Order: sequence, then C-alpha cells, then structure tokens
Amino acid sequence: MNRYPWWKYAILAIALVVGLLYTLPNFFGEAPAVQVSSAKATVRVDEALAERVREALAAATIEADFVQLEGTSVRARFRDTDVQIRARDVIAQALNPDAADPSYIVALNLVSRSPAWLASLHALPMYLGLDLRGGVHFLMQVDMQSALTKRAESIAGDARTLLRERDIRHAGIVRDAQSVEVRFRDATARESARLVLSERVAEMQWAEVGEGESLRLVGTLRPEAARAVQETALKQNITTLNNRVNELGVAEPVIQQQGLDRIVVQLPGVQDTAKAKDIIGRTATLEVRLVDDSAEAAAAAIGQGPVPFGTERYVERGGAPLIVRRQVILTGENLTDAQPGFDGQTQEPAVHLTLDAKGARIFRDVTRESVGKRMAILLFEKGKGEVVTAPVIRSEIGGGRVQISGRMTTQEAADVALLLRAGSLAAPMEIIEERTIGPSLGAENIAKGFNSVLWGFVAIAVFMCAYYMLFGVFSTLALGFNLLLLIALLSMLQATLTLPGIAAIALVLGMAIDANVLINERVREELRGGAPPQLAIQAGYDRAWGTILDSNVTTLIAGLALLAFGSGPVRGFAVVHCLGILTSMFSAVMFSRGLVNLWYGRQKKLRSVSIGQVWRPEPDVPGAPGTPPAKV
Repeated sequence: MNRYPWWKYAILAIALVVGLLYTLPNFFGEAPAVQVSSAKATVRVDEALAERVREALAAATIEADFVQLEGTSVRARFRDTDVQIRARDVIAQALNPDAADPSYIVALNLVSRSPAWLASLHALPMYLGLDLRGGVHFLMQVDMQSALTKRAESIAGDARTLLRERDIRHAGIVRDAQSVEVRFRDATARESARLVLSERVAEMQWAEVGEGESLRLVGTLRPEAARAVQETALKQNITTLNNRVNELGVAEPVIQQQGLDRIVVQLPGVQDTAKAKDIIGRTATLEVRLVDDSAEAAAAAIGQGPVPFGTERYVERGGAPLIVRRQVILTGENLTDAQPGFDGQTQEPAVHLTLDAKGARIFRDVTRESVGKRMAILLFEKGKGEVVTAPVIRSEIGGGRVQISGRMTTQEAADVALLLRAGSLAAPMEIIEERTIGPSLGAENIAKGFNSVLWGFVAIAVFMCAYYMLFGVFSTLALGFNLLLLIALLSMLQATLTLPGIAAIALVLGMAIDANVLINERVREELRGGAPPQLAIQAGYDRAWGTILDSNVTTLIAGLALLAFGSGPVRGFAVVHCLGILTSMFSAVMFSRGLVNLWYGRQKKLRSVSIGQVWRPEPDVPGAPGTPPAKV
C-alpha cells in the first residue's frame, strides 16, 4: 500500500545527489586570483596564452594553485592577496610590453576554492549581491574635450554642406581644436557666409578675423551650447553603459553620474571582472569612410610619400596600410541593431548591421555615387582605429542593411556585434579607479541574515520533532532537503543572492513546513476516525495534496506578480520566493512520503505510528468503546 516503485526512489536519490553537488561549492569560499582576457577584438585567448602566464610566474618564482583557460579568459589562483598583487604586476609586464597599447587586460578577481572536479561538472557557487559580498566598483572619467571636438568636427561638415548649397565660395574649412575656421579670398563671400552660418549654425559664435588675402571666419561654441554637448555626452554614455551591463547579464547594477564629468559603475556579484572591465572600458565606435584610391594615397600607403591632405593612414586586419578620407559618412549613432551571423556566400563569420532611416538614406546616396570605389568600415577602440573591412562598392546599397565581414572568428564577430549593439559612446571614458567594495550592510548584518535562516530552521525542527515525533523527524529532513534543492537551484542558475533573498529563504522555510503540518494533521484525523495506520498514512497524503496545491498556487501567483512588476531587491526576493515554492511542493510531498514509505511501508501488520498524541473525542454514549469512524 505505502510503497514507492524503484524509479521514484531513483528520482529522489538523483535529486539528493545533484542537490549536494551543486550546493557544495558554496561552502568552500573564494580565493584571490588574476584574470587575463583580450583587450582587442583581434587578440585571441587560447591555451598558448595560459602557457605564457605559467612561464612568467615560474620566472618570477610565484607559485599558483592553478593556471587554466576558462572560456575566453585565463585564470590563475593564489593563496593570498599579497601573492595575487605581485603576480598581477608580473603577468602585466610579460603580456603588455607597451603599457600605452595593451593587448591583454590583467585584472584582479576572486574565484571559488571548490575543487576542480566540481568545476568540471559546472558546479559553481551562487553569486552574492552588493549587500552581502560586495562587487566591482569603477569610477570613470568622461573625456569632455573629445566630445566638444567631435561636435566641432560635425559642425565643420555641416558648414561645408551649407555653403555648397548656397553657392558661397570659400578657400577651405578646417577644424582647429574646438573651433571651426572658414577661409575666404574676398570680403563679400565672407560676409555672406557669416550671415548664413549665424542663422543656420546658431550654436557657434562666428567672428571675422584677418585682412587682405588672409580672410577667415572663426566659429567657437557658445558656453550654453558647450554645456549642452557635455550633458548630452554624459547621458548618452550612461545609457550606453546600461546597455553594455545588460549584455553582461549583471543583476541590479548601479550606474549613476558623479560630478560633472564622472560616472560610477557598481556591479554586484560580478566574478568575471576582467570581462566586465573590458566591455565597460572599451570605447568602441563605428565609422564609415571612403578610401582614397589616388596615386598619392597609394604612394603614402607604402611609405614613399606624405599622406594627402584630408586623409588618414590606418591598418587593416591583415596588417596592410590603407589611406582613408577624414570625412565621416556614418557613425554608430545611425546604427539600430548589430547581430553576429555568417556571410550568405562564403559562410564566413560576419556582423549584420541595420541602419536607421537617416543612415539608410545617406548610405544609399553615397554608394550610388561611389560605385567602383572602396568603402572602409572602421572600429575605434580606446582612441585607436582599425579597419574591419574595406570592400569595393559594386552597386547601390539600399534598405538599411549592411554586412561587415573579413577574416573574423565567430567569437570576434559576436564581440564586435555586442559592442556596436550596445551603442556608441558620445565621448571616450577612462577607468580612473577600480576596487572591490565591501558589503554595504556590514559583516554584523550579514551574520544576522544567515543566522535568521539557521535558527529559524532549528526552531522549526525542534517544534516538529517534539509535536509530531518520528513524523516530525521526517518533516524536518524534508525541510532540509527543500533548503538543499533551493540553494542548488540558485547555484545552477548562477543567481545573485541579496539580503532580501535571504529573507525569502527564511519565509520559504515557514511556508514549506506548512505542507507537512497539513499532511501530519490529516494523518492524525484519519487515525482518530479509526482508520488502520497504513490506510491513515495513504489517505492523509492523498487528501492533503489538494489543499497543499491550492495554497502553493495562490502564493506562487503573488510571487509571479512581484517578479513581473517589481524591480531591484523586490525581484531578488520574488525569484527566491517562487523557486522555494516549487522545491517545497516536491520535498514536502514526494520526499517526506518516500521516507514514510521506506520506514513504515514494509511493515504488513503495522499497529501504530509515531506521530505524537492522537487526541480522540469523548464518546457520544457513556461507556461506549469509542466514536464511530468519521464520514468523509
């Protein structure tokens, strides 16, 4: 009657083993480590890099617990922080001979102390939030001068187009730092240009300078316009950082302005700090320009002549030099989406771009007028540009869909698409401070949070064992199994546990034991009605299931509402709450029933069960042996 088939016990055994394996890494703690990742899209991280790190550490007589390749980074674990900091300096000197142009990011990190065999099973500890473990703190300086210079460059292009449309002749337009200078040969043309530019480019203050043959019109940004450019740059950079952090999948990040030109980024529970630093610190912007195919440019490319006026020299991915015009046709601001994929003809990795309406129109016009010429797509990272590809324009390209390809790996295509999709930075940024911040609530509050769960469990266990005796022991074991499954599930999902999450765990303990209370009382009710012990156990579990299901479903609906409409700590509470409801239904019903069946199921002539005092009501007739069985 009360026996499980073997496959149910197998399910329980597998759940117990999996729960133990994925909960175990949370008890080993963390160790200091150094993590190395690529600083450029063209630099690969492979086993050869791990060997270079081992050689550098061996040459400096620094002993590491291990040095291994994990995903797209190399990690080296050390016994204490003193060795960690020394190892970081040694590795940085070995991998980045030119500190001004580093090829690798060498950052401090924390890794789990769990054994390698657990890590090979992908059994990793769950992350702790900013209020429990802390996280990574970045203070970033926004280069406002670059934002003003970029705006002046844009205005210079607009002025060139405007004067050409009005048929006003000039001797050239150049940008000098954050001012725009227009040269003329006669005063009449200068005066006409001043009137037009003052009306159409009002954010610049235009002044007539020079006499005779040196007639110039100099425009400088007005103070209010400069402030607007700086505020816009700061807001766009914050938005871009939010997009990039979302791409990293960081839970509950803090990205906010500090002062006039600084941004604070706090990433709670981040373990791959090198990757976070790489993605956040990279100032990747996209620019589309035309290639100069003149004879002078060809000579300059091979070093046999000066670079022609209005052009710049860049290097393609293969290392070949390329002379590119300075005029920017499109930027990352015209980009609405970027996805990695493959070329439809060659099946090589590629990045597929989607332009907005303005960008699609400009791109269509430029490609129609430049058939047969080469167009360079440049990716600027940390102030240095690289030609991703420079294809020949075969025909007009409309529709706003563009493809970038050219000797890229699948991982490189994914990284480039991520950076472009997250948006371009209005101004470059530099990380001026990087540190690991401590728990915001303090060690005392953290201890109180964990102790609340511990002592809550102990109190529940004492009450259940005292009131329900052996059935209380079974209920306590089921509650421990529930807690084990919940922590294992959070670890498998790599969730970030915060203090509200601990509160949810404490709440789940009380809600989970409620199901066992319903079962135990139902069994007692059956025994009071005169049912045999085996039948009372079966009826108790069967008839309590409906009530347990209804109560947990209604509670789950409330938890899902918190998850859907809440934010920040509320969502963290809701995640643990919902997962705890699901695990409690499994543990309270199936696991506790398995223990009861294992203990009592094989006893054919069971006379009594250890479930505490079964209070029987007084008989209706004096002297009667007992009340009749209860009607169901």
